[in-house]
Amino acid sequence: MQNILEYILFITLSYFFRICGLNLARKFSSPLAYLFFYLIPIRKKVVFENLNRVFSEFDKDNIKKIAFSCYRNFIISLIEIMYLPRMSKEEIINILPLSNADLIERKYREDKGVILLSAHFGNWEYIAASVSTRIDIPFHVVVKSQRNPFVNNWMNKVRTKWINKIIPLGISIRQVYKELKNKNIVAMVADQRGPFEGIRVKFFGINTAVLAGPAILAIKTGAPVIYGLTIRQHDYSYKVILEEIDLNNLPENEEEKVLEISQRHTSFLEKFIKQYPEQWLWMHKRWKY
Repeated sequence: MQNILEYILFITLSYFFRICGLNLARKFSSPLAYLFFYLIPIRKKVVFENLNRVFSEFDKDNIKKIAFSCYRNFIISLIEIMYLPRMSKEEIINILPLSNADLIERKYREDKGVILLSAHFGNWEYIAASVSTRIDIPFHVVVKSQRNPFVNNWMNKVRTKWINKIIPLGISIRQVYKELKNKNIVAMVADQRGPFEGIRVKFFGINTAVLAGPAILAIKTGAPVIYGLTIRQHDYSYKVILEEIDLNNLPENEEEKVLEISQRHTSFLEKFIKQYPEQWLWMHKRWKY
C-alpha cells in the first residue's frame, strides 16, 4: 500500500509540474528545499557529515549554504525528470548545449565500444537522454532499481522513451561486457560507494571505496572511457563537460591498472565537485567505511 500511495503522489506531482511548464515548475524548488531541509529533514545528518569531512576549512554558514543548495539542486533535477515525458525528441536534443558531442560519436566509430561515466551531479539523467538522441546512437544505461517498483517502471519507461536501452544493475556484469564487445556505448554513474572489501582511491584526500567495474571493463575490452557531467547555470541552462579519461602510461600490473584508472576518473569528478559543490548529491553515505 505504501508503494501505491507514494506512486500516486509521484504521478500527481509529475502531472502538476507538466501542467505548470518547466520554467514555472522549477520555481517550486526553493520552497520544497526549505520543506525537506528544515521541516522534514531527509538525510540531513549525512549531508553535513560529508561536507564537514571534505571541507573542514569552511565555516558553519558556508557549509549550511552548500547543504541547502544541494537540496535545492536535487529537487530541480527531480522536477526536470518528472517533466521528461512531456518533452519531444527535438526538445530533449536541444536541452543540452553540446559543443563536442562528436567526441562520443568519434570514439564509437573506432569500433571499440565506449564507456560513458557520469555522476550524481547536475542532472545526470539529461546527459544520457540528450546526447544519445542527438547523435542517434543508443546508450545501454546501467541503472539501479528504485525501491518503489511503480516508480522504477515509470523511470525506465522515461529512460527508454527515445533511443536508449537499460541494463539493470546486478543483472550481470557479463551483459555490460557483452554490449562493449559488440562495440556499443555503455553509460553508468560511477560515484557510488564501492564494497568494503573492494579497492580504495583518494577522494578529497580520503581513502574511499570505489567501484572497480569501469576500470576492469576498460582494461578487458580496450574501450575508451569518457566522463560526462552537466553543470546547472543560474538560468537553469546547462554547461556540458565531455572529456576522455587518459588511459596512457598505466602500470603493468593488472591490479595497479585498475587502481590507477579508478583514481583518474575519481580525480576528474573531484575537480568539478570542488568548483560546484552544491551540484553533487551529498546525501549518499559515501564514506560509510
